[in-house]
Amino acid sequence: MTTTLARDAGAASPRRRARTPVVDADIHPAVTPARLATELPAPWARRFERFGVRGAAPPAIYPRVRNGGMRADAHPASGPPGSDLGLLREQLLDPYDVLAGVLIPLQGHTWGAEEPAYAAALCRALNDIQVADWLDPEPRLRASICIAHESPEHAVAEIERRAGDPRFVQVLFPSGTHLPVADAKYRPIYAAAAAAGLPVGMHLGGTEGHRGDGWPSFYLEQHGWYGNAMAMALTALVAGGVFDDHPGLRLVLVEGGITWLPSLLWGLDEGWACFRDDVPRVVRPPSEIVREHCWFTTQPIDEPENLAHLATTLRHTGMLDRLLFASDYPHWDFDDPVTALRVLPADLRRPMMARNAAALYGLELPAGTP
Repeated sequence: MTTTLARDAGAASPRRRARTPVVDADIHPAVTPARLATELPAPWARRFERFGVRGAAPPAIYPRVRNGGMRADAHPASGPPGSDLGLLREQLLDPYDVLAGVLIPLQGHTWGAEEPAYAAALCRALNDIQVADWLDPEPRLRASICIAHESPEHAVAEIERRAGDPRFVQVLFPSGTHLPVADAKYRPIYAAAAAAGLPVGMHLGGTEGHRGDGWPSFYLEQHGWYGNAMAMALTALVAGGVFDDHPGLRLVLVEGGITWLPSLLWGLDEGWACFRDDVPRVVRPPSEIVREHCWFTTQPIDEPENLAHLATTLRHTGMLDRLLFASDYPHWDFDDPVTALRVLPADLRRPMMARNAAALYGLELPAGTP
């Protein structure tokens, strides 16, 4: 289903209208414990109040992310960064001409790994709050369906419950799961997303225990190797035949970068030509499979000393129409929509800012959008 995006004419200034419009593929809202408790039915509200959840948020795990992982100016008067719609409007939606922004509540990553019925209740409440606190009052926002990803039966039920609301544009799934992402356990989730016509937004994180970078001694190690965690997940999905088993599956790899992709695809294609008997379900070159089924977000964007090298690398991906701008608001390494991709030629930059995401998520852009 295609939904039309209309600008708030009252908020738009001539200066803003002169900029390239933005569809932001990665915005992180947060829900306070008190707000969550109001949406949880008994006995889950009591359990949450007394015991909380098993998984610690990234700021509580060593090495701790900078400033709790957040922009220093993103703290509202009360609550954590990402919990205040007014501040989101003030810092992102209004000043940058954001036509649409996709909400990705990272709390769903750990809540989705709780005991099955509890996980389902937490994710259902999180989705209800997205509707009431974000989607209903702000028509520019879209949402991700948070699911109990370690309990596929519950996850599928929540996908089917939300799929009829066009404001939910993808299914949220972490890059780190209890079992490898290509395991048969998770296949019903991929099948349900494909059947609903929804992409799976695989966001960095989850409960993987630093499989991508090893357990780091320094935050630099972790942040510098985010792409490796995504590369591992993508490789597993390709080699495991997930895309061949679910031909309607579309995958968005969020917050894992992109510049690692060309060398990975070159290596996979070369290896597949030599060892294809080892992966009999992979009947096409891996680069063709990725090109057909995958999208990537720009954040975190790498900026080499010679900025022309970035444009060259992106062209080598062969995925220029599959790259989506992402700000990662309100994280400390937020990418400003005005400046983040200015190092790129206009023919590369402009489709990434809005058109590519609109095509994926079924959003109708205003006439004249580049």
